[in-house]
Amino acid sequence: MTEKPGLSGSSLKRALAEHAAELGFQAVGVSSVERLDEEAERLRTWLSAGYHGTMAWMENHFEKRVDPGELVPGARSIISVIENYYHPDEHDARPETGKISRYAWGDDYHLVMRERLNALLEWLRAEAGPEAGPVEGRVFVDSAPVMDKVWAARSGLGWIGKHTNLINQRIGSWFFIGELVVDLELEPDGPVPDLCGTCRRCIDACPTDAIVEPYVLEARRCISYLTIEHRADDIPDDLRKKSENWIFGCDICQEVCPWNKFARPSGREEYRPRPGTLDSTLETWSTLSEDAFRERFGKSPVKRAKWAGFSRNVRNASENVREDYLEREPGA
Repeated sequence: MTEKPGLSGSSLKRALAEHAAELGFQAVGVSSVERLDEEAERLRTWLSAGYHGTMAWMENHFEKRVDPGELVPGARSIISVIENYYHPDEHDARPETGKISRYAWGDDYHLVMRERLNALLEWLRAEAGPEAGPVEGRVFVDSAPVMDKVWAARSGLGWIGKHTNLINQRIGSWFFIGELVVDLELEPDGPVPDLCGTCRRCIDACPTDAIVEPYVLEARRCISYLTIEHRADDIPDDLRKKSENWIFGCDICQEVCPWNKFARPSGREEYRPRPGTLDSTLETWSTLSEDAFRERFGKSPVKRAKWAGFSRNVRNASENVREDYLEREPGA
């Protein structure tokens, strides 16, 4: 029995894009593996400034972070995909409603994407054919020291905006990024132009001034960092007050981005908001026991804050709402 010849070159890339779309990804792009020398210097400067706050893990495995060849020996190509998570629902507008970042309304994207990325890798191994040899590689979904936004930008899936999120001209920025790092050489795609222009809406809208200059985020001032990654209770009072009623993450810089007018609903039900996510009051969230928290946020990104961090966030948001009420009603 004659073995089926494998695909190669542009035929393999076209088939790869088609299969990625069949698996539910909105776009796929390819970049060649090389050390990110320029990005490495920027990362060193950012870390030296202490902008990573308590995220000490960002200092670890530096060479693997800037050189995927150190992470996956023999790697030659990075295949990046994006997955839309946008659902056009909105939080209840009452100030006493606890607000959760849109990406965490549904199931954990790590779990949702990984199985299909593994399926894409297995498809690639089969379709590349015997002449390519056994294709080795690994799947990553924000789960290792991979600079996913940089590689996605290099592969033409968008540009990194002034708020440091990746922006795609067709669908905005409400999406997740995943990668296959493989030892198969594929023709790379080129980057696309930065289309932020003179716009600075994200910079001006950030209540804590976390975007200290275009394309530079000081995590220590970012509401997402303060409500997710920062574990201690010692949040500076001025930042706590400016964090409004956010109890997990923050979407302000993406909400004001003009490119998100092109956002369209995700086809994945897993990212649809769970019941109570958009309209539960801070008082309701404050009654959540540790066991109830684990049950409520099982297989959810919110579990990353842990019950203690989530409870702290609810207390801080409740204090913000109370202080805002007293300012508006001084005689209350």
